[in-house]
Amino acid sequence: MLVSYNWVKEYFPNLELSAAELGEAITRTGIEIEGVEELGSAIKNIVVGEVISCEKHPDAEKLNKCQVDVGEETVQIICGAPNVAAGQKVVVARVGARLPGGVKIKRAKLRGEVSEGMICSLTELGFESKVVPKAYADGIFVLPEMATVGENAVLLLGLDDAILDMAITPNRADALSMNGVANEVAAIVNEKPQLAEQPDIRETGDVADYISVSIQDRETTDYYGMKIVRNIQIKESPMWLQTKLMKAGIRPLNNVVDVTNYINLLYGQPLHAFDYDRLGSKEIVVRLATKGEKIQTLDGEERNLAESHTVITNGSEALAIAGIMGGASSEVTDGTTTIALEGAIFASSFIGKASRELGLRTEASIRFDKGSDAWKVEEALAHGASLIAELGDGEMISGYAEVDNRKAYENIVTTSISRINALLGIQISKTELTTIFERLQFEASIGEEEVAVYVPSRRWDIELEADILEEVARIYGYDNIPTTLPSTATAGSLSIEQQNRRLVRRYLESAGLNQALTYSLISEKDVNRFALKEAAAVKIAMPMSEEHSELRTSIIPGLLQAASYNVARKNKNVALYETGAVFYKNEGDNLPDEIEHVAGLITGEWQVNDWQKQVKSVDFFVLKGIVEGLLAKLNVKETIQFESIQKAEMHPGRTARILLGDKEIGFIGQVHPHTSSTYDLKDTYVFELRLADLLAAPKNAVVYQTISRYPEMSRDIAILVEEEVTNQQIETLIYENGGKQLANVEIFDIFAGESVGAGKKSMAYSLTFSDKERTLVEEEVTKAVEKVTNALQEELQATIR
Repeated sequence: MLVSYNWVKEYFPNLELSAAELGEAITRTGIEIEGVEELGSAIKNIVVGEVISCEKHPDAEKLNKCQVDVGEETVQIICGAPNVAAGQKVVVARVGARLPGGVKIKRAKLRGEVSEGMICSLTELGFESKVVPKAYADGIFVLPEMATVGENAVLLLGLDDAILDMAITPNRADALSMNGVANEVAAIVNEKPQLAEQPDIRETGDVADYISVSIQDRETTDYYGMKIVRNIQIKESPMWLQTKLMKAGIRPLNNVVDVTNYINLLYGQPLHAFDYDRLGSKEIVVRLATKGEKIQTLDGEERNLAESHTVITNGSEALAIAGIMGGASSEVTDGTTTIALEGAIFASSFIGKASRELGLRTEASIRFDKGSDAWKVEEALAHGASLIAELGDGEMISGYAEVDNRKAYENIVTTSISRINALLGIQISKTELTTIFERLQFEASIGEEEVAVYVPSRRWDIELEADILEEVARIYGYDNIPTTLPSTATAGSLSIEQQNRRLVRRYLESAGLNQALTYSLISEKDVNRFALKEAAAVKIAMPMSEEHSELRTSIIPGLLQAASYNVARKNKNVALYETGAVFYKNEGDNLPDEIEHVAGLITGEWQVNDWQKQVKSVDFFVLKGIVEGLLAKLNVKETIQFESIQKAEMHPGRTARILLGDKEIGFIGQVHPHTSSTYDLKDTYVFELRLADLLAAPKNAVVYQTISRYPEMSRDIAILVEEEVTNQQIETLIYENGGKQLANVEIFDIFAGESVGAGKKSMAYSLTFSDKERTLVEEEVTKAVEKVTNALQEELQATIR
């Protein structure tokens, strides 16, 4: 929320804190101030001027030559604004003036004509274009007739101000209003705020002659009321109101709409103005929408309503979506003369759900969703109606048309002085505690020990003892609470799962991969790519964009995008990994399954040119070695196997699934060249594993063994096998038949060609034998090798070379 420092000072005329000091004080009491912007600090020599005459520039069709009275003299100014005209009161930056952004105004010649200053638009004075009134969006700002020529325009426009950007958390929705902010400041400076008073407008007539209201579904609406204002004129709001709105980030429209926005800022209570003559009846019915019901809202969009959406109707036709946005059929226009002003308390659960389903988030829906003071609605409604009557030169009709479903308000929270001191770690006295509740403007009954706090309706967030303790702590001052150490302390430690998760990251980083963090939201075209299992996609109800509309089922598409981004910026050797969740949709309204995965990607050169000019590009076996090292680090009990598979988006001959025992936990392989080319990548290799399964899998116990003091013996064997026989099959057979002295098996050569025959390949292995208790003899090693070769011949029809 954007809060004007000058507006705060209206509540506290004697406020001594500067804007920056006030921001620091508010932050220290629990509401973060994200920034303080001094509006007029960069603006100098800006005055009110009057355009005496305006004629076309003799040598430029789009420029105007204006004679402008600036108080002390009349100067000539060349202006390109399409809306400049004689008789206007305007903002003039005189020669030597400074504007936001460091712009300095100098005397200049434009197409041969001297220009001594500049007639300013609001954007040139620092206002954002989105808050500039539409009438002045493409030109200069025209001041009201009452503006005095020569006076300081900075003061007139309220630019002698600072804006505090308050980050309002859900538990402090009371601060979404200037009155709420004033109460917060009151607790800080220990001074009662001077709240704004409504205009004293004489009432006439009886509201019952104009309108009646009813509520069909009581659970949707605690209160609904209307005030009638007649014989009004729709026109621009006065400068004080326009500047207040613009500094709060709201575009002024007209005196009626501006008042509703002003009351929303002042009380945190949304109001809505209907054109009474366009309601279509004298009856207002609040009900739930019917199936298939539609309404065209003020933004020109046709909305399809659900049966859980609350609507305001004239007995038959929907006039507004309750608490969110009005309908176009009853919109206030320049010809409106009678206003039906709505003030209500709608159930936040209904408003929040409807706002999300309709994709329509407004200032009103934000406040109804977070909650508002249910016992200030009549005051806000009366203030808004009287102000509309005053600014529109109209008459306010006496009374309210209302239905009140509110229960009697009572909120008493009890605690004790000893408990406050024990839980906060302080020693606060009864007198100090009484002062704190007085500063908060909470009525409290404090005995020698027991404390009962009567919480006002404006602080509907306070329900529990813990809430009262928080209020005491923040006003007492977090900085004043002494720092202590626990009397008994237990050293923290990581769980086994956390240790293994950290081991995974550290191993992959030590292997040369960099951690990536990619979006969990991806596009519809990518959502099913590389998924480990088939599942319906989880669509987002209100996506940021089409590129981030669904929850991912694989991490790899994000890594491919990250690699493509790097390669496009000349970083051609990319090695990435990511640990994170993928999502699988469940039936009905159940939340999706969220499964932790780990994935990696390599592309480019693995060993970069060194002084020997040797280059090794990435390949399948580089990544397979990394994955095998990771699985070895995790030390799972069950056997890990790699089996060749065909998988969409992957190279048909260079892809394998990874099995943990009999369960598939992932895959590894080369991205299909056609797919990698769509990302402008060369040969790219990826893997993805179900990390959750690996972390949960039983682990081998760590066993320490002495290093053998006896020499090892090794034997090399070369075999000729069919081309489809895998290294995994061969190594498994060797280990099964090599005996307990077989310590290691390592492949060191693969050869295929005409010399070994079509459909055949030669594979050479080195077998290492060792015994920790004695020296091996030649005969037992030879016997073990013979058993291995016999098994290879029988099981795989291998030929020993």
